[in-house]
Amino acid sequence: MDMKYLISLTLIIFLTTFVHAQKVDYSLVDRDDLKEMNFEIIGKMGNNINIYKNNRSRHDISIYDNDMQIKNRVKLEFMPDKVYSVDFVSYGDFAYIIYQHQKRNIVTYSMVKINPDGKLMTDPIDLDTSHIGGNSDSKVYSMVTSDDKKKIVIFKIKRVNDKSFQITSLLYNNQMEVIKKTSFDLTNVDRDGVFTDFLVDNDGDFVFGRADRSGSREYINKLDLYYKEANSDAITKVPLVLKDKSLDEVKLKIDNYNKRLILTSLFYKQRKGNIEGLYSFVWDKKSQSILSETSFEFSDSLRIDAKGESGTIKTAFNDYFIRHVVPVQDGGFAVAAELYYSSSRNNSWNRFDYLYGGFSPFLSSYDLYYNSPMSRMYGGGWYDPFNRFGPQNNMVRYASENIMVFFFNADGQLRWSNTVRKNQYDDNSDSFISYQLFNTGTEVRFLFNQREKREQILNSATLDAEGKVKRQPTLKSQDREYDFMPKFGKQIGLKQVVIPCLYKNYICFAKLEF
Repeated sequence: MDMKYLISLTLIIFLTTFVHAQKVDYSLVDRDDLKEMNFEIIGKMGNNINIYKNNRSRHDISIYDNDMQIKNRVKLEFMPDKVYSVDFVSYGDFAYIIYQHQKRNIVTYSMVKINPDGKLMTDPIDLDTSHIGGNSDSKVYSMVTSDDKKKIVIFKIKRVNDKSFQITSLLYNNQMEVIKKTSFDLTNVDRDGVFTDFLVDNDGDFVFGRADRSGSREYINKLDLYYKEANSDAITKVPLVLKDKSLDEVKLKIDNYNKRLILTSLFYKQRKGNIEGLYSFVWDKKSQSILSETSFEFSDSLRIDAKGESGTIKTAFNDYFIRHVVPVQDGGFAVAAELYYSSSRNNSWNRFDYLYGGFSPFLSSYDLYYNSPMSRMYGGGWYDPFNRFGPQNNMVRYASENIMVFFFNADGQLRWSNTVRKNQYDDNSDSFISYQLFNTGTEVRFLFNQREKREQILNSATLDAEGKVKRQPTLKSQDREYDFMPKFGKQIGLKQVVIPCLYKNYICFAKLEF
């Protein structure tokens, strides 16, 4: 074969592969989609990509084709005037819209079923109602879904007094038929405590944690895990013995592969001290017993690897936050933690304000400390522009740097760790920093912006099962006029993700294929 022909053929194959690896389709700008708009990416439904949009009292679903060309914009005429939260559960050929609304002193949780074209398949159905005192605004309900989306739990928390809560949960199947309604009390709990994530597993079992603190601005010194089986009214309490350590924010994750619960947290050894390491606790549903409990202390070499631009070895992990816990089939799990902080002229960065500011569980008679998609804290799929855009009296600089990934064996012992290096900052907005993680089956991919010549350029890095990090080139087809907001993106296929963008003063969306 002619050498020149062989080189040309190889180049064509390479370029074709490269283009497929980095295909980007942008939606056209809609003049109604100003940056003040709220949105949530519902996902792939049939041959469509559906995105919910909300501006004041208007609620719409935009229907896009596979190339992000707009097909229709459906106004949700049934939505009441006073809507507090809108959640979606998408199944590919239909989706549920589950929303919370208030009329006078009654809060109602309702649902409708829609098809891939955004059309109603059912009339609105009320799932539950609650009476609240006076005519005050109050978000009462929250919703969680299992990984396989076959179980849905709607729940509410009522504070009875300083030491007691009543929790009501409604378990549904994927046809929105009630399986079990349960009310139970938590008594003798600390007023300054907080709840962890609330989760439901593929069996319909409902789990959460309750952490106690010696004060509202103190670390966690006591933690109980609560577990309710799907068809039972009884609740199992699993106390954790923390001994000589205090915990930071607690992350709870369900391992549906092995029917386990994984709890992780960064920990301290002394009051007002530095973060010393990573605590993990694994509980087995089948044997109803503790499988492992590990306190992994960070070595100096890890601290050197982790520290940011201005950090020291001792304080290297003080501004890290656990973002993701990813279970794997062999019983192991990965923990991804990110370096994040902010600064301003008038106020110094405070970790407790970030974790608990504005989220005290004692704000009303119905109290919930839960990172729902409506919250401003990291992790939600809901975009809330009012905390992120617009002039502010006090300029705040947000910074987000390295991601540390730790992989633990099934017995809780560290197998490997590695660092995804990045250095991000922005003023008066944290929408364009941090990262999006999605799983392709053989590796996890991190998408994040990096500032190059005063512009935010989308970068990609992958991490394989052995902990090797590969950095990909920046996305070649990226238009420099689009500013990506990766952390609000959503994976819609094995190697597809939809990411919101800011184009001038408007929100639009890009579909990326790898």
